[in-house]
Amino acid sequence: MPDARWDYIIVGAGSAGCVLANRLTADGRTTVLLIEAGGGDRHPHIWAPAGFVKTYNDPRFNWCFSTEPGPGIDGREIFFPRGKVLGGSSAINGHLYVRGQARDFDTWAQLGNRGWSYDDVLPYFRRSEDRSAGADAYRGAGGPQHVSDVHERHPICEAFIEGAAELGLPRNPDYNGAVQEGVAYYQRTIRNGRRASAASSFLRPVLGRANLTLITRALVTGLEMDGRRVTGLRYRRRGAEHSVSAGREVILSAGAIGSPHLMQISGIGPSDLLAEIGIPVRHDLAGVGEGLRDHYIARVVNRVSRPITLNERAHGMRLWWEIAKWSASGNGLLAFSPAHVGAFVRSRPDLDLPELQLVFTPASYTEGVVGELQRVPGMTAGFWQMRPESRGHVRARSADPAEPPRIQPNYLTEETDRQVAVAGIRWCRRLLATRALEPFRHSETSPGPDCETDDEILAHIRATGSTVFHAIGTCRMGADENAVVDDRLRVRGVPGLRVIDASIMPTMPSANTNAATLMVAEKGADMVLEDR
Repeated sequence: MPDARWDYIIVGAGSAGCVLANRLTADGRTTVLLIEAGGGDRHPHIWAPAGFVKTYNDPRFNWCFSTEPGPGIDGREIFFPRGKVLGGSSAINGHLYVRGQARDFDTWAQLGNRGWSYDDVLPYFRRSEDRSAGADAYRGAGGPQHVSDVHERHPICEAFIEGAAELGLPRNPDYNGAVQEGVAYYQRTIRNGRRASAASSFLRPVLGRANLTLITRALVTGLEMDGRRVTGLRYRRRGAEHSVSAGREVILSAGAIGSPHLMQISGIGPSDLLAEIGIPVRHDLAGVGEGLRDHYIARVVNRVSRPITLNERAHGMRLWWEIAKWSASGNGLLAFSPAHVGAFVRSRPDLDLPELQLVFTPASYTEGVVGELQRVPGMTAGFWQMRPESRGHVRARSADPAEPPRIQPNYLTEETDRQVAVAGIRWCRRLLATRALEPFRHSETSPGPDCETDDEILAHIRATGSTVFHAIGTCRMGADENAVVDDRLRVRGVPGLRVIDASIMPTMPSANTNAATLMVAEKGADMVLEDR
């Protein structure tokens, strides 16, 4: 649609973009163009919660990035999935709905971001949410985003929770409520056995609005600027180049990788980087692409003594039965999220809040084969440090918008992160060694009995860990000179441009990041409408 004009143009139909498209067009008058590089989400690998393992490295739905070799992880590159489909990463993630601790958001406000304290953002969490268990002072019901409890309580999961109580961890009825600490079944973005992505929850119900235009399979190639003001953008679709104009603003919702990359190739970013790759500087903004943080996961795997895990349900005729059961009723193996039980624990007893998030599943995966469950019974406990100190960057390699940027999370480069990681493995082992799990436990297969000292444990973590897909912080919100956006999510020094996605988060939430991203978009939508 060459030379077309809308009030707002949103780049990226991921979690944030879907929320924005819904909220900004609700009045029936404000015109919005939503542009997505990927295609549609009507595929059973997306609908089925367990289909997560099939979308993990499928380029139809996934950018399939890789990190740069990491100095803290033995020089390894790590596969780095990001959603490239309607719904973005909410269409390929592990479904877990975790908001974080109140202090996370109070910290954002204390850093100079007015209006971002927990009391400020709680109404937006509640507004977006449709919790199957109903509403209370902390939770919402009737919103677009469905949040459900686990549909099947496995006996090994029950034993894991009982074992956690042996170690003094309370069973928490709602880790998204007043207190996070404890052990609980995970809440999931799953409705009636189907994935409830941001596309199915926020976007699809409003696609019939006359003031909303959606373009898919369109790669945005650059921002159009008049001086420093952003006036529109260019995109490529089916080999043709197009330009579109925004009467009010362009909103970047391309995520912690896509949003800074698009700014950089458009000449907005660190001047030394732009000069290095031959891009004329339109606005020198040093923080663009810097401050990347991500959660890094490592695991402990145990063989199970009896054939009652999910592994046995994933092979042969039993798998076909599970497929038929899910197709007919939305239940069974295919309706599970990858993790069933979570625990939020302190890495040291002197801390006043949990620092580790643990995930448990009554299953185990074949080493080196993504998504393939082992043929012997197994169970797995993994962990990540919720508030990592290590920071990295996202930097364009060239002016070519199709060339993936350099992604360097710098996992485990901070000593604190290494210490907490070792504590995480020890917590996983303690939980798997409880009396309650004794009837099921056979032996530890990874890291194995020969891995005991702190140095040996850290070596295992460096060699085997991977991303949890929680990238944030590359267009950081703040009041200091290196912040990219202000507390209204406007790009500093660039009128007509906002960033509304996980890249604006100034610190990592103590949680999986999708729930907080939905909240950012809900609040950001109100700011956009208020500032018209």
